[in-house]
Amino acid sequence: MRLANKICAITGAGKGIGRAAAELFAAEGAKIFILEFDEKSGFDAEKTITGKGQQAVFIKCDVSSNDSVKAAFACVAEAGPLHVLYNNASVYLNGKDGLITDIEPDIWSRVIGINLNSIYHCCRYAIPLLQKSGGGSIINTASSAGVIGIPKCDAYTATKGATVALTRSLASEFGRYGIRTNCIAPAAIATDMVKESNPDGDDFDSVAFINLRTPLRRWGTPDEVAQLALFLASDDSSYINGTIIAADGGITINGDLAKVKQA
Repeated sequence: MRLANKICAITGAGKGIGRAAAELFAAEGAKIFILEFDEKSGFDAEKTITGKGQQAVFIKCDVSSNDSVKAAFACVAEAGPLHVLYNNASVYLNGKDGLITDIEPDIWSRVIGINLNSIYHCCRYAIPLLQKSGGGSIINTASSAGVIGIPKCDAYTATKGATVALTRSLASEFGRYGIRTNCIAPAAIATDMVKESNPDGDDFDSVAFINLRTPLRRWGTPDEVAQLALFLASDDSSYINGTIIAADGGITINGDLAKVKQA
């Protein structure tokens, strides 16, 4: 029970990596606040967790909205001291994100709002709660796109690079209060968002990607990223602050092998 009696807020916890983390954190003794915009997946996550005799509360929340996030954390504050904030919510708009010269202003604003402004909103209201509880852990979600160049998704890439930089600033500023801030940079994780971002019929060859770009030669799973998040949320990582940890099977150290043929 590595998170026994701890309160954790996870954004985008209705599905994918956030859902896996919510279920894992709850199994480790935490009370989970599921901050999710989609009501169906949010209630389903809550039902799944509470059905196991564990603690979870779904709060409908638009993480791109300051007012919505403020209201959500007012509810969190009523439950007791906050110990973990997991800024997991992200969006990739396939077919709309692309070259910066082609992205429509509303698409740019939407991606920035969900992927980056959400971290601002959540940290703005969560950090005072973490300070009151004597410290805790903030976990941000970047991507391989935040540490290496990824073409044709410039809005998404901009948000993930900013997330990496913001993680380091938060770690420097709030470490003195016992608040550790770290960042997970996933890639090639088998989630619905990844499937949508690399559709069949496009120029993307999933077999070549796995064989040539991913040293482990397989897709990662949401559960594997959730295990890393659990480590960062728990006291096991008590001296880790300001790190950017790639959970990508080695993609970001493997170079651009897109034109290399499999032997």
